[in-house]
Amino acid sequence: MRTVGALAALAACHRASGPAASTQPPAPGPTTGGPGPALAPEPVLLGGERLRILVLGGTGFLGPHLVEAMQQRGHTPTLFNRGKTRPNLFPDVEKLRGDRDGDLRALQGRSWDAVIDTSGYVPRVVRASADMLAPHVRQYVFVSSISVYADTTKPGIDESHPVATMPDPSSEDVLPFYGALKALCEQAVEAALPGRTTNIRPGLIVGPGDPTDRFSYWPVRVAQGGEVLAPGDPSDPVQLIDVRDLAGFILTTLERGAVGVFNANGPALPLGVGAMLDACKSVSGSDARFTWASQEFLEAQQIAPWSDMPVWVPPVEDGVGMTTTSSAKAIARGLTHRPLAETVKATLEWWATLPPERQAKLRAGITREREASVLAAWHQLQAPSKPARPSKRPARAAAG
Repeated sequence: MRTVGALAALAACHRASGPAASTQPPAPGPTTGGPGPALAPEPVLLGGERLRILVLGGTGFLGPHLVEAMQQRGHTPTLFNRGKTRPNLFPDVEKLRGDRDGDLRALQGRSWDAVIDTSGYVPRVVRASADMLAPHVRQYVFVSSISVYADTTKPGIDESHPVATMPDPSSEDVLPFYGALKALCEQAVEAALPGRTTNIRPGLIVGPGDPTDRFSYWPVRVAQGGEVLAPGDPSDPVQLIDVRDLAGFILTTLERGAVGVFNANGPALPLGVGAMLDACKSVSGSDARFTWASQEFLEAQQIAPWSDMPVWVPPVEDGVGMTTTSSAKAIARGLTHRPLAETVKATLEWWATLPPERQAKLRAGITREREASVLAAWHQLQAPSKPARPSKRPARAAAG
């Protein structure tokens, strides 16, 4: 089974002035297919003081967790966005209105310690903000994606792995070229702020506030109890990162002045889909029973990995590397992972606050009706064949 569709779905899967220190070492090279920058030495750009941080975006999924973490850690956020998504969020935070695609006037004449770019998908747009802000910030954090990698057929992908390219680098068609465009965005930021850029490549971001339900499906469905369709084998690896852990790591890179490229995935130790579902059951206390259906059967039933069976990607062909990326470099620089049970608990608590109409239809996974139909087909396939019934016709009389 090829998982190109799953890769595409993952894509549809995030004021102090003054120049940077003159003692900066040579800038690491752009994020191309060559080796990433060395772990050390890396400059301390910001010295650990309280920071004034500009967030491009800030009101979607990752952004609010970033703002909350900044406030908890004593930093001062400013948000720049169009004001269309939850404009009343964070009434005590400065908000600048504009549009990344053509209207950056609100940023003119302002300086910050750092900028966090949570909403960049097209190199032209990212380049415009990076070029404008380069003289006015010391460090630029770009939130990229593990979708940048060109070849996901091998496990343990680290930051030195080649990135995807596209036949026409001027294309802005995001869905089919999501990963390649993210890679070009990384390179645009590095070109504008050489040696002052942090490119963070998260995997599946999960937790409270996730509008996609790409993880929430499992805690919610398992909490409902009963027989649950489970994909593949319990040992199939899965990876995800709690949005709060990602936000914390992003701020750690600013507080420590860590530049370069970092995969940001989790957990720290290997996790199977079975253990993930067990955590959902343990936290919810439900009577859920897992029925494990094979990859081949699910494919025949047109049950797609990732979208219909969220988080899960079969560990074959290009799915091997998608769920086994290495975040060792980020962990060495301060990335921490909370227990999965905490993520499940927080997700269920958040879900319980949503209005009934939102809870009525999950945005990922399959419906209960479709699940019941697939489970029935699986049980029918597993049922032993019944022996042929003996004939009831009377035996023919022997010839005399």
